[in-house]
Amino acid sequence: MRTLITGGAGFIGSHLVDLLLERGDEIVILDDFSTGTADNLAHVRDRVRLVEGSVLDAELLAELANGVERIYHLAAAVGVHTILDEPLRSLKTNIHGTENVLDVALRNSAKVLVVSTSEIYGKNTADALHEGADRVLGSPLVARWTYAAAKGIDESFAHAYAKELGLQVAIVRPFNTVGPRQTGRYGMVVPGLVRQALRGEPLTVFGDGSQTRCFGYVGEVAAAMIDVLEAPAAQSLAVNLGGAREISILELARMIIEITGSSSEIVLVPYEEAYGEGYEDMQRRVPDNRLARELVGYEPRLPIESIIAAVVEDTRAAEALVKGTNRR
Repeated sequence: MRTLITGGAGFIGSHLVDLLLERGDEIVILDDFSTGTADNLAHVRDRVRLVEGSVLDAELLAELANGVERIYHLAAAVGVHTILDEPLRSLKTNIHGTENVLDVALRNSAKVLVVSTSEIYGKNTADALHEGADRVLGSPLVARWTYAAAKGIDESFAHAYAKELGLQVAIVRPFNTVGPRQTGRYGMVVPGLVRQALRGEPLTVFGDGSQTRCFGYVGEVAAAMIDVLEAPAAQSLAVNLGGAREISILELARMIIEITGSSSEIVLVPYEEAYGEGYEDMQRRVPDNRLARELVGYEPRLPIESIIAAVVEDTRAAEALVKGTNRR
């Protein structure tokens, strides 16, 4: 199977690469390294073709997609800081980049998986968000809701290509995916708090910490992505992929301190201080995973404690590597 992965050097993308290599796929990766890194693929570098470039480069994308049978489209502007600091680049990458991917998939008769986001649901705080739940968005002049709107357009493009042009396409909406290789550099909460705990720094929790999330393990989420693309019943649908346990960010921070054995304290930081005036957060975001379970048997099994432990181990190894390099 010849497979193209956009954003394959990123956190989730690199785990997807691992699983597809195990399956025997021949893999081509396109990544602009805006958030991903070649280090994520160092262990498989001689087994894949890695090309630096953007999904906005339609000519390059067409060249790489020539003859592929599957496309996993993960390339996107991601992370709170990226979205807030570079809203224009985020819009172009997330909308025009997806359109380019769908075009080349159609020309090659390739199946494509569009990786969307739980941000789609905006400020909807329902008990468990199912795929048909209402989207509750704020002002289009607020970067966070602009990002959510752009990803919604991505999904609309994918659905239209499927319905009008017969493209085999499925969509997944990951909820707060966590695991090794994730960095806190772009506002990702778990690796950021873990790094602070390991360094003995105060753990910065934004707002009052009562906001809740469900964290899914990257290995389970990536495996489900492969299954969703191959499931005939998932074609033209959007499918949630999230964790099973709802936990507050304050409880999460306490758990990280306990698991790391850190003496760090927790400091509450107002959103305005962290992100500037006008930033909005969601008080609650809980996925309804029933559709994924019905379609592909997805069942998040790894508990949050084990997910954190995996991130701790990975972060310790990365920090030790940096220290060893600096001593040379």
